Amino acid sequence: MDKFDKAIVQALREDARQSVSAIAERVNLSRSAVSDRIKKLESTGVIRGYQVLLSESQKEGVSAYFEIQHKCPRCADVVHVFQAIPEVLTCHGISGDMDLLVYVHAPSMRRLHEIREYIDTHTDIVKIKTHVVMSEWINNLAS
Repeated sequence: MDKFDKAIVQALREDARQSVSAIAERVNLSRSAVSDRIKKLESTGVIRGYQVLLSESQKEGVSAYFEIQHKCPRCADVVHVFQAIPEVLTCHGISGDMDLLVYVHAPSMRRLHEIREYIDTHTDIVKIKTHVVMSEWINNLAS
């Protein structure tokens, strides 16, 4: 990615609904050049999609972070457990006492509990800490 691609991606992170013309003006390229670059970024997988991010107060259901400690030699060896759960939105390897940080959005507290118990049944999982999201103050994921 060159400086123009980076500027286009930054503009889309700030507002993915803005017009190609507005982005072109911002990055000092023609509209057609920006349109071509966006298509290339999408086709090569640099841009994987666009999404709507709701504030926690507007979401149905419940979100939580699971801190996971496992006994596998590598985190990649246990990730399949989380890939099998559709409510898992992200799974990150982290430093410290715990190995993974898993973000989940479930339709109900009951389903969140079921997910937690499902994870706990795997013999490779040593410890789970659950942190239920109560409110969201800052979300810069889109920028």
